[in-house]
Amino acid sequence: MYIWGDMSTDFLQEEQKVKEQITQHLSIDKTELHFAFKNLKTGIELALFTENKAHKQSFLFHKISAASRLDALHKMLDYVQTYRDKESSYTIQWTLKDNQNLHTSYFRAKSVLDALEKLYSGRDKNSIVVFSVVLNPIA
Repeated sequence: MYIWGDMSTDFLQEEQKVKEQITQHLSIDKTELHFAFKNLKTGIELALFTENKAHKQSFLFHKISAASRLDALHKMLDYVQTYRDKESSYTIQWTLKDNQNLHTSYFRAKSVLDALEKLYSGRDKNSIVVFSVVLNPIA
């Protein structure tokens, strides 16, 4: 519900509550998560990014479309509660083009291409050099 262009207090409280549930479920510090909302013609897109404090890089965790911000947050909460059962685990070794430090990042994705899309999301594909992508064994 919108009131004179501002969101209602109830809406903001519910949005904050769902964001906290997502953060708690991922067992990650809230400063390492970024919720990016984008208006679409048909609703809202929510992209959830995680930041690795060691190398200061952010990667796409998951992207979802919905009718509203709150609906998108609830769909994201559903996703974080079930993604480990539905997606494979990948290890990607990479470096920034201007830096020779080798980094290792882990992604959950439906395919190798989806894992790479999460790595490259929001950046120039020429800015990262990928050395290996490995499908991890099922634990």
